[in-house]
Amino acid sequence: MPVIKKDDRVVLQHPKGASAEVLYYGATVISWKAGSTTDPRPVERLFVSGKAALDGSKPVRGGIPVVFPAFGTPTHPDHAKLSQHGFARSNVWLFTSTVMDNDAGVSVKLSLEPNDAIKGQFDHPFHLEYVVTLAEHQLVTDLHVKHTGLSTTPPFEFQALFHNYIRAPASDVRITPLTGVSYYDKTEATEEARASPKVERRESVDVKTYTDFVYENAPGKYDVVWPGGAIEIKTNNLKDVVIWNPQQQTGAKIADMEEGGWERYVCVEPGYVRGFVRLAPGQTWWGQQVLTVKV
Repeated sequence: MPVIKKDDRVVLQHPKGASAEVLYYGATVISWKAGSTTDPRPVERLFVSGKAALDGSKPVRGGIPVVFPAFGTPTHPDHAKLSQHGFARSNVWLFTSTVMDNDAGVSVKLSLEPNDAIKGQFDHPFHLEYVVTLAEHQLVTDLHVKHTGLSTTPPFEFQALFHNYIRAPASDVRITPLTGVSYYDKTEATEEARASPKVERRESVDVKTYTDFVYENAPGKYDVVWPGGAIEIKTNNLKDVVIWNPQQQTGAKIADMEEGGWERYVCVEPGYVRGFVRLAPGQTWWGQQVLTVKV
């Protein structure tokens, strides 16, 4: 059975050995194992903290959390009641269907609609669909956001992001190509400095020190490379990318981060987080990422 539905998650299995696990809570991908073209043995490609809660008591520290409808601390007037990163990662999604199940790949769809708790934070009519597709060397995630209100209903605005925790040695990993791209440095001490754009001058970006950079209007294709490993991230409709690693400076203060966990991952997070997507009644927005093991 390439799609195995369990009490708390769905497991995808590819005939060539790759696998993925998606929690219903948050629709969070908590495991992706895949080989490469040079070594077919499946290897875990995502980092999940050993202290992460997987029981639905709080968002998962690791894997691929789905961020919607706000990134970080909410700034939009309509988002004032939201917690950091919104509610998508902290609600139980419904398993909707198996979309594809053949030798090429395995694909499942999950959905989320407003419940009473969500309506108390974000009182807009919406329907979210999240499609996770597993191929031999690839993982694809698609988020579809539909405004389900009547034609007289006001539009709503949102942000969305895939918070990928890529398993890689933080001291050696490099991310390209971001040269010449404007970014905002969220590690700066003052609000004024955090709101002032900088330009990336480095040929490759590293996370040897505490890094929390939001790149605006980025290329949409990124290579995450380290000695003995490489993952390519291609995106559609996600104009920004966030590079984050707390290092010990901030990581030691994160309650659900395992000791030294910051040494074992880099977050490369495609999203639409500078500004907002505006969605009118009946409209649907779609964002996608394709993660491919290269080495």
